[in-house]
Amino acid sequence: MVDTLPPSQARPTPSNKPRRPAVSVPGWHVGPQRFGVLRMSLLALAVGIVTGIGAYVFRELIGLVHNLFFLQRLSFDYDASLFTPFNPWGAWVILVPAVGALGVTFIIDKFAPEAKGHGVPEVMDAIYYNSGLIRPIVAAAKSLASALAIGSGAAVGREGPIIQIGSALGSTLGQLIRITPAQRITLVAAGAGAGIAATFNTPIGGVMFAIELMLPEVSVNTFLPVAVSTGTATFIGRMLFGSKPAFSVPAVVAVPNTAAAGAATLALYVLLGCLMGVAGALFIRTLHWAEDLFERIPGRYLRHVAGMLLVGLLIYGLHRAYGHYFVEGVGYAMIQAILTRWPAAVPLLALLFAAKLAATSISLGAGSSGGIFSPSLFMGATLGAAFAGVVGWLFPGLPTNVPAYAMVGMAAMVGGGTGAAMTAVIMIFEMTLDYAIVLPLILAVAAALGIRRTLSRENIYTAKLVPRGHPIPKALHANMFLVRHAAEVMERRFLLEPAETRLAEFLARPEHRGAMQHVVVTRGDRIAGVVRINTALRTGLSGLEGDVTIGDVARHDFTIVRAGDVAFDVIVRLWRRNSPMALVVHRDQPGFHLPRPGDVLGVITKEHVADAVAESIKPYSR
Repeated sequence: MVDTLPPSQARPTPSNKPRRPAVSVPGWHVGPQRFGVLRMSLLALAVGIVTGIGAYVFRELIGLVHNLFFLQRLSFDYDASLFTPFNPWGAWVILVPAVGALGVTFIIDKFAPEAKGHGVPEVMDAIYYNSGLIRPIVAAAKSLASALAIGSGAAVGREGPIIQIGSALGSTLGQLIRITPAQRITLVAAGAGAGIAATFNTPIGGVMFAIELMLPEVSVNTFLPVAVSTGTATFIGRMLFGSKPAFSVPAVVAVPNTAAAGAATLALYVLLGCLMGVAGALFIRTLHWAEDLFERIPGRYLRHVAGMLLVGLLIYGLHRAYGHYFVEGVGYAMIQAILTRWPAAVPLLALLFAAKLAATSISLGAGSSGGIFSPSLFMGATLGAAFAGVVGWLFPGLPTNVPAYAMVGMAAMVGGGTGAAMTAVIMIFEMTLDYAIVLPLILAVAAALGIRRTLSRENIYTAKLVPRGHPIPKALHANMFLVRHAAEVMERRFLLEPAETRLAEFLARPEHRGAMQHVVVTRGDRIAGVVRINTALRTGLSGLEGDVTIGDVARHDFTIVRAGDVAFDVIVRLWRRNSPMALVVHRDQPGFHLPRPGDVLGVITKEHVADAVAESIKPYSR
């Protein structure tokens, strides 16, 4: 691109070039820095290391609290995939979640209100509405509050907290280094992906989670740091937790080999996906109904204790009736039991789905701290296994694999409820390491997402932000406008007017009355400035003397672009110079040639940019 300005507006030389505002600290000259992709990757590496270690510490804290509250034992040893033995407290176990609620409420109330709830909406809110700024105290408060909540029996997951913890760590590093807000957001997303990758041993799923839900923009500059962070956190997690997948799954035949049976089974998976879409919408509505209901109870402590007493009654009742607490904590034990063909009847599986739905909604609605990912897996597994039981009863001749239906149900419930479809497919595959399940996963998740979107436009994360007036984009668009040439965007209707023309005379011409005009002001054979004649300008100039010329009101901070320049570069030039207008000249304009009035092909203003952007997204709008 070539650029020319009058002498009074010449490009600053290195000695007088203005600098961005900086923050003054005694002995330092501190200001936001923009790091290259290599340095950002090194920062992301640090985020991954700390988040991986943080995931380990967080899980150890859960084990300590769980053993103290449920087994009266001082130990960190805790396997969430095994059912909790009967509590030595007997019926007094009903009080355990309520006692935990007192500590959780104290931490949230005194240190970090952001630690309340399932965490991911707060991270998304920070990304889109707070420049990626998350208070450092959130990492510690969320760790303690969620460990206490999960360990004492709240029916919530551990992935939401570690996502928020990793994001807080990434944001804190970004604030310490003082990088740009966009790069701080990249570190926040890297921390979120690292957290979910470390806790589930799913590196690809962690990357996809960051891409689908966290990153406002995807490019090499953002993808590479996220990939480095999630890969590092996964490596740390495997060193500390082992390399086994999150769930142990026996060999399954997801789709029969015969054409007829295979087609029928795939159709059933789609039907299961539709059912999960309804379940996902039900989960969203039930959760927010519970939040509204408990808000009517005065006092944070009272409402939280009241809710957790209900959860305590539920887990005790399930144990008395069926021998296990089932819905307390993350619920991995029940998921693992279903995947290893635990012979549960369809009515019990349906009951457990409803119980987990109620327990999770009550826990979070009352004010607990924890995620919704693990509860979604639980509900998906129970409802998927129940669906398999019904299919086996209706079609006894059709091969029915209960673990396969459970895995598909898990992915469909997560993908439908959260809106992270690709994440759900990839994470369930990584958890199970069974490639044969991928096709059913894709079909079921797609169906679940479509049904849930029909019943509930917002997913379980964004539904919490919309009432705050903070909507989140539902899709990432590759804006094709950015690669259009300037010649395609420009306005070809403009006027060349000598600077000596009297403004009153110009405005009095019949063809100019009330019309928007883009004027290129000339002085001899050179461009002297630009003027946009609009209603606001006409009103502002109404009281000026009659001898004011159009050159007197012209602006000189225009910029010059070639017809072949892409729109992205045009926008950058307009922004950097705060220019009101870009003048488009011939594609083959020599770089050393100062453009003449006759070289101008058209003009581009910010309004033209906005119109072109709107036109580019029109095919994707509903």
